[in-house]
Amino acid sequence: MTFYTLKYIQNNQSTDRTIYYILMLVAAVAMIVFAVLYLHDRFDTRYRDLGIIALLFLLLFAGTQYEKYVEVNTQKSQTTQMVPFIKSVAQDENVKESNVVVNSTDLVDGMIVRIDSKGIDYQLHLNSDRNTYTLTRAHVIDHHVEVKK
Repeated sequence: MTFYTLKYIQNNQSTDRTIYYILMLVAAVAMIVFAVLYLHDRFDTRYRDLGIIALLFLLLFAGTQYEKYVEVNTQKSQTTQMVPFIKSVAQDENVKESNVVVNSTDLVDGMIVRIDSKGIDYQLHLNSDRNTYTLTRAHVIDHHVEVKK
């Protein structure tokens, strides 16, 4: 079972998207070059076709970037819910925030919360409005865990 600390959750919010930016730039430059070549010699339609292909690649990469953008925003909103939750558990249990680890990076009903300093596991039960929670004592079968910090 893998557990995550507050520091890990805060630091791993975004993904590396530089490859998509480079591919979008290459497709945009190719589209411009083919458009100029087509305008230079209008009877040679292969440049028009290559320009259309470059435009389609640019649209494909832009769509992929938009999907990643939505995914990152969703992940950030879920992370912003986890941070106050972990701080609240640490305050309620009178332990440091670094001693509270969870087995999910998203705030979900049924996740396991472990208080490292006490060696106690709890199962989370969220209210329907996700503003209140209940922790009940849980017993895990496999005590070998990996903590990502």
